[in-house]
Amino acid sequence: MSKKTFNSILANDMRDFVALRQMEGKDYGAQTWNLVYFDRFLCDIDWEHRWISQEVIDRYCLNNRERAPGTQRVMLSVVRRFCSYMALFDSRSYVPESKRMPICPDQQMPFVFTKEQVCLLVAEAGRLPVYPSWFSLRPHLYATLVGLLYTTGVRISEALALNIEDIDLRVPRMLIRKGKFGKSRWIPLSQSTADKLEEYLKMRAAAAPATPDAPAFISCRGRRLTHTNAYGNFRRILRACNLARRAREGPNIHSLRHSFACHRLLEWYREGIDINARLPALSTYMGHVSIHFTRRYLHATPELLEEVHQRFLQHYRQLINPETDYE
Repeated sequence: MSKKTFNSILANDMRDFVALRQMEGKDYGAQTWNLVYFDRFLCDIDWEHRWISQEVIDRYCLNNRERAPGTQRVMLSVVRRFCSYMALFDSRSYVPESKRMPICPDQQMPFVFTKEQVCLLVAEAGRLPVYPSWFSLRPHLYATLVGLLYTTGVRISEALALNIEDIDLRVPRMLIRKGKFGKSRWIPLSQSTADKLEEYLKMRAAAAPATPDAPAFISCRGRRLTHTNAYGNFRRILRACNLARRAREGPNIHSLRHSFACHRLLEWYREGIDINARLPALSTYMGHVSIHFTRRYLHATPELLEEVHQRFLQHYRQLINPETDYE
């Protein structure tokens, strides 16, 4: 399947539905692919009605039963939204209940790197072999990319979409033009991160044309770095650090975003900052439309639990004997 085309009897409805979602400001790229899969299924079973029955949904779920639970859930959630859209025009259209969404009982807890492990990742990235022999930018590129993902918490897709003009080293800051939910935002950079980016961009300018609209992170062909290349090289870095496990276990490149969020929360606890007051700011910084999505990145690491315990203990002692100063 190479094109996002609809061919079933509901093809026009699917195109209208996707167009409506895009008018709402949603990119709807990967979700459209999931709708294409459903469209192919309708073609395979020769569905001839302009509405969707419960039987069709049951058969579709059965057809996808060999897929991972998380994949099944995403695929059905897109179909469920389309069914809701169809039900607006024909009451016979069945809308799957949200409770029938597949759960992931064996889903692993996201991996959170320690600061020492992040330093090791950056170091190993800087030791990647130069390949091809003339592309000497490779180790510097991945060392910079890993450091940027950890210090800013941006998504890998957002980092790879950066153009040179999106990085303002004078302030310093970085422009995410269109994040996951179609929202643009400025990301402030620490001075150390800006210095590393400046060093990298000088090397990158010597390797390939560096016009303002050129990609910041490039492949050996001078084109924008792809997700496949980024994921593959990060797995190589993990293996060099003895952190690689089976594909569905252990860390992946998205773990750097989880690590950023957890370490930021940990630092706020240590600084005695009101966490509830800061979470909305963290949510905006990470490009989330709601604080609900940010909470998924905040995991109970041993260090964080210890800080929470100490804060609770201090508060409890003050309630018992408010005149005592505990250090």
